[in-house]
Amino acid sequence: MPFSFFHLLCYITIIFAVNEGASKSKSKLRLFVFGDSYVDTGNWRKSIGSSWKEPYGITFPGKPSGRFSDGRVLTDYIASYLGIRTPIAYKWRKEVKRSKEYGMNFAYGGTGVLDTLANQPNMTTQIDFFQRLVEQKVYGKQDLDNSVGLISVAGNDYATYLARNTHNLQKLGDFTKKIMDQLEINIDRIRGLGVKRIAVTLIEPMGCIPLQAASSSYSNCTQALNLGSKFHNQMLNQSLQNLNAKDNSTVFITLDLYDAFFSALNKFTTHAPAGSLGLKPCCEGKEMGKYYCGSVDESGAKLYTICENPNLSFFWDTLHPSQNGWHSIFSSLRSSLHKLTT
Repeated sequence: MPFSFFHLLCYITIIFAVNEGASKSKSKLRLFVFGDSYVDTGNWRKSIGSSWKEPYGITFPGKPSGRFSDGRVLTDYIASYLGIRTPIAYKWRKEVKRSKEYGMNFAYGGTGVLDTLANQPNMTTQIDFFQRLVEQKVYGKQDLDNSVGLISVAGNDYATYLARNTHNLQKLGDFTKKIMDQLEINIDRIRGLGVKRIAVTLIEPMGCIPLQAASSSYSNCTQALNLGSKFHNQMLNQSLQNLNAKDNSTVFITLDLYDAFFSALNKFTTHAPAGSLGLKPCCEGKEMGKYYCGSVDESGAKLYTICENPNLSFFWDTLHPSQNGWHSIFSSLRSSLHKLTT
């Protein structure tokens, strides 16, 4: 049969439909975020959250936005990699039009898998928020069929344990097991709600956080805490292997913040003050332990200092990477992220 104009029209129609379908499929991708300040994009109340006060956000978007950094955080980079906008923070879902379009961020800075010193929703409660939206049909099956989960565990559980058990460190391993048991329940629960791929961060080298490195004038990491990070990560890797074996799949992947931190820090060391190894934060209180990044006196005078160029610092404050720090970390994680979309 000769190739007629009718056949050509049908062919064009099919091609257009396929391309449109592919475009729609990409636009339907949703990112659901759980965890702490490494991924929080604005869930703290403005009246009490330091992330809503100057000088946070000076690099992006130019004012405080609820992110614990001078600019973008891990969530922003992963969302960009997935080809979507950063999902809205859960707290602002009713104030923003089309708030569900790219997923939602349930993370609260300072929280952990268990209860921490921060009086904010822990991960279990964050998942409760998500479950409520699923039960209310805010997200349907089609949304969840094109979904990705991001879970951040950055060490707030351990900070709380150490603050409450300074003379009982021999049981820290038992505490890690307690975290893993609950985290495994949480991850499995998110999967059960329909999220198709879930990335979980391995914990960063906790001993290299400026708050810990300050005692050595930022010249050394605290190796005991880094060993604790390694132990945590070994157990987490095993937990995710168990969950994947249970489903006979590769639904659960890890994002290795431990190695990514060291890889990124090596790049920043060349710009760091002599002997600081890139561990010195850009923004810090004028008196360690008394004032912090963003502290002001009764008249509003600044009780903190900011480095000349945040882009030359890996850490923004005593706990959190700068935007440029996160960008460098993200670059080290890219090889793992392709698993989220395959």
